[in-house]
Amino acid sequence: MAYEVRDGVALLAIDNPPVNASTQAVRAGLLDGVRRAAADDAVVGIVIAGEGPNLIAGSDLGEFSAPSLPEPQLPEVITAIEACPKPVVAAVSGATLGGGLELALGCDGRVAAASSIVGFPEVTLGMIPGAGGTQRTLRLVGPTKTIDLVTSGRRVAVTEPLGRALMDEVVDGDPTEAALARARTCREKRNLMDEPPILDEPGEIEAAAQAAITHAQGTPEVVAAVGAVLAGLALPPGRALDHERREFTRLRTSTDSAALRHGFFATMAAKRANRPSAPIDLRSVAVVGAGTMGRGIARAFQEAGLRVTLYDENGEAARAAQRQLAAAQESLVQRGTLDASEAAERAMRVDVADTFDGLAGHDLYIEAVFEEIEVKSKVLAALEGLATDAPLATNTSYLDIEQLADSLRSPERLVGMHFFSPAHRTRVLEVIGTERTSPTSTDAALVAARLLGKQAIRSRPGPGFIGNRIYNAYRWQCELMLEEGALPQQIDAAMEDFGFAMGPFAVWDMSGLDIACRMRRATASDRDPAARYPEAAEVLCDQGRLGQKTGLGWYRYDDGSRSPVVDPAVAELVETIARRKGVARRTFSAREISRRALLTMANEASLLLEEGISERAADVDLMLVLGYGFPTRRGGIGFWARRQDRQALERELDELARITGPGFRRGDLGLLDVGKAGNAG
Repeated sequence: MAYEVRDGVALLAIDNPPVNASTQAVRAGLLDGVRRAAADDAVVGIVIAGEGPNLIAGSDLGEFSAPSLPEPQLPEVITAIEACPKPVVAAVSGATLGGGLELALGCDGRVAAASSIVGFPEVTLGMIPGAGGTQRTLRLVGPTKTIDLVTSGRRVAVTEPLGRALMDEVVDGDPTEAALARARTCREKRNLMDEPPILDEPGEIEAAAQAAITHAQGTPEVVAAVGAVLAGLALPPGRALDHERREFTRLRTSTDSAALRHGFFATMAAKRANRPSAPIDLRSVAVVGAGTMGRGIARAFQEAGLRVTLYDENGEAARAAQRQLAAAQESLVQRGTLDASEAAERAMRVDVADTFDGLAGHDLYIEAVFEEIEVKSKVLAALEGLATDAPLATNTSYLDIEQLADSLRSPERLVGMHFFSPAHRTRVLEVIGTERTSPTSTDAALVAARLLGKQAIRSRPGPGFIGNRIYNAYRWQCELMLEEGALPQQIDAAMEDFGFAMGPFAVWDMSGLDIACRMRRATASDRDPAARYPEAAEVLCDQGRLGQKTGLGWYRYDDGSRSPVVDPAVAELVETIARRKGVARRTFSAREISRRALLTMANEASLLLEEGISERAADVDLMLVLGYGFPTRRGGIGFWARRQDRQALERELDELARITGPGFRRGDLGLLDVGKAGNAG
């Protein structure tokens, strides 16, 4: 913390790169600086500014894991500012968020650079503002706008009406000089907590509160944020501040918030680990295969502003995909979410190649053809001959990438880019490099992920890579429970109660049973003949029950509906299989189902780390949350496992090994601990 007196004004410059986070040292420096300036008769005012681009971009979340925060805490700093007999002005700059905005609101005045953004992102991490954010905002913009700001987590430009209302002055360029002038001439203190809240029209508060809680589906932090605003209308200022602080502390120490913070740290670690080693200029992409996945990949690049050429052996399929992509953009126009001119521009970015040679001249080639090694090898070999140096990517979700690379003369050009469906919406891209993949090809995949707004997560080659391998083990164990007495709807309900949006059998019906069944049959020769093998899925496939697309799968689907209906025929099937195998069926509790499924996932994750398929446990958690619907508020399988009693988990793992039988490999759950296996989470 730099302290300097300029023409009678003490300038406290916060210097805590890279983002000027509020740490114990920063808060202590502010407190000392305010007290020093208050005691200096030569000082008439104080300015708090950021040495870097931001005033304060938020709190140091690393402090939030402890039962109590280190002293001094932010409310003490703001209390000292309010008690200081001299005016204190905040020079707001860059991203002034969370505690940074609370600090500014605790000052007597605020001068902001026109480029600044402000906001309260605490709800995105399962918390609410805890240093007067709800209360002082209430006194500047009223309850309705305060509810919006503290429950949405959105960032607001100070040039917008809401952001402008929180400031006293907005200036072009560096706000420090204007703040110094304001502090030099200001003769009165302004404590917002001495002012009454601004009141809105009758009914507006209730409508805003209801809308916020409904939109957030009643999450604890949004309910608490609304409650804190309402408390500010009903309680004396001191009690309202105390209420806000108690709610902040309660939420900060909750499992939900810890899980959300873990996800934040995992994301930051993944971003650092997956920076390209060199700049790559990607402007155009060729996609081979115009099916569901190829069409989705093309749409992702189209909407990201890149030129895309589609090719399919069936030329009409490619042209139909082009029409569907244009129609998708037009539907956005009809909904009012896209301008008609932008939709037309997006449509023009997609071309169709009538011949394979028409794919020449692109920066990146992605195959998205049928999931069979011979088919993909043939396409990749053809692309290698067509494009002499551009990176080649395979969208395989299961196949051996090393074997695909063996089919190429230049195997270093091949990289795995595993998109998740729907490819234009999902937020993660699994990037798989072989021992031979060149840095250029890897960088091309990482740059593509950034351009598409997806989080890249790297994997080494292996069956199913990270996500599908864990999900397959999870689904396999659920199938074993079917044989032992559970039913699809019971297992789905148990996993949905845990927090998954959909259970494994409903998901399977949505994606189609045929893909997994085909892979199982293709790898049947690798299976341990002594291992348990659940057969129901393959029987359903043989019966033509492939899921939603055929109207029958693990569930039944009425015409035109995607809502699963329990089908007694499935129960009869699994009971018949169990009788034939001599498996005694029993009842399962929801807890037993979820614990067994989760423990299977944790065990498989530990094996992945042991084998080096993934380098960080935090990456595994991020993959499951972003790509497989693992509940965000549970943090990921590693986060979940670390918060369980380890001895109890080990005993349950012993029992799981016994039940699963031959072929079960036991992993080291300790690899999921923070600090091990390179875990940055």
